[in-house]
Amino acid sequence: MNFIISGKNIEITPSLRQTVEQKLGKLERYFTPETEIIVTLSVQKERQIIEVTIPVKGNIIRSEQESSDMYVSIDLVEEVIERQLRKYKTKLIAKHQGGHDFRPEFLEEETDSPDPEEIQIVRTKRFGIKPMFPEDACIQMELLGHSFFVFRNAESDEVNVVYKRKNGTYGLIEPEF
Repeated sequence: MNFIISGKNIEITPSLRQTVEQKLGKLERYFTPETEIIVTLSVQKERQIIEVTIPVKGNIIRSEQESSDMYVSIDLVEEVIERQLRKYKTKLIAKHQGGHDFRPEFLEEETDSPDPEEIQIVRTKRFGIKPMFPEDACIQMELLGHSFFVFRNAESDEVNVVYKRKNGTYGLIEPEF
């Protein structure tokens, strides 16, 4: 695995780099040797944040964890990513998809018990999508009390999503073709 480790408002010491590579190195059993793991460590006030992104064929495995201690954050992110990988493995096997970025041993491993966190869609909603500007979509999202809102962009005539970010700002998701 290839680690790309960067820092924001923090110096990446050899000890910190070693801890990240050691903890996240446990994930090596799941991935092929050429898999990239992008790690960003940052400090904001007293929050120690680690973001880990692993691009795998057509998907992204990502986790962001924070605590008052960077080493605790590293432990937390490793646990979350392992849990995500178990879910993703179940999905790959269920849909008979190719897991090209994963080691064959990982995909062939028997799971001990069914995952209680298996994704289940319990409700389907249908609604008309009217054209509006992204700013209007943000207002509508706030009025509904939702954290995201799907709409047809009046400028591009494409389906877009606006969402509320953790820091209170807004994000816009546009399709890429």
